[in-house]
Amino acid sequence: MRHSFHAMMDMEYPSAASIEAFHSKIFSSWPACRRTFPWRETRDRYSVMVSECMLQQTQAERVVPKYSAWIERFPDAATLAHASLREVLSLWSGLGYNSRAQRLQRSAVQVMDKFNGEVPSSPLLLKTLPGIGEYSCRSIPAFADNLDVAAVDTNIRRILITEFSLPETLPPAKLQRLADAVLPVGRSRDWHNALMDYGSRVVTGKSSGIRPLSRQSAFKGSRRWYRAQIVRELINTPFMTVAELQDKYGECQWGLDEIIRDLVVEGLVESSAGSHDSTGGRVLKISEG
Repeated sequence: MRHSFHAMMDMEYPSAASIEAFHSKIFSSWPACRRTFPWRETRDRYSVMVSECMLQQTQAERVVPKYSAWIERFPDAATLAHASLREVLSLWSGLGYNSRAQRLQRSAVQVMDKFNGEVPSSPLLLKTLPGIGEYSCRSIPAFADNLDVAAVDTNIRRILITEFSLPETLPPAKLQRLADAVLPVGRSRDWHNALMDYGSRVVTGKSSGIRPLSRQSAFKGSRRWYRAQIVRELINTPFMTVAELQDKYGECQWGLDEIIRDLVVEGLVESSAGSHDSTGGRVLKISEG
């Protein structure tokens, strides 16, 4: 059953009957759509935070082995906070967006410094942590604590637009109010998992034709690709000179010096005039914090 956008606008929220029908549709379809992931087996807020950071812009199936290896090596915020950035980036390698790993470690440091090693359950407090935004500040307590908060990611946005016949241009704030209105009280964890699975198996991007708010460009040869290559090179060696990187990636059309400068500014890479370089040029290495 689909519901009229115009009716929604007149009533501000869907009717109780419409919400009940929506709940019934999603939950009744869940047994056939349900997926199993290791992060769904835990209620530990730190572990859920790790999974939510890894799942940003990355397919769940790719995350599974990385998540398991991460939790084995960094089982809690204290272990992650005290690890070297090189080890953190090395274990993250393959997930893309290395800055996410850096922010996750910085979050662990803040958890130790400000919250006595306990990842907070409050969305407002979670949002103060590096890399935790509007979605993940809600999704973490929804999955870890079954907190009655609604989180809207790409999958859930697509379902709400489809099921309630909404325009794709609907502002995120209005979509969030709808998500809040249809959240089944006391079943936040199951609701979000069921929606995720419904969006993955039934209302897919292809079947719905609904485009995500942002779309990734081709990775190979992109600016992101060169950033990843530089970080990977530096993970695997104690240091490299800028000249060595220019020899390998001199064809970069995005400006290798600018990319390196950004990595230094972000704190992922350190730059110095090193004695290792006979030309007197700059030497790069993974930041030591």
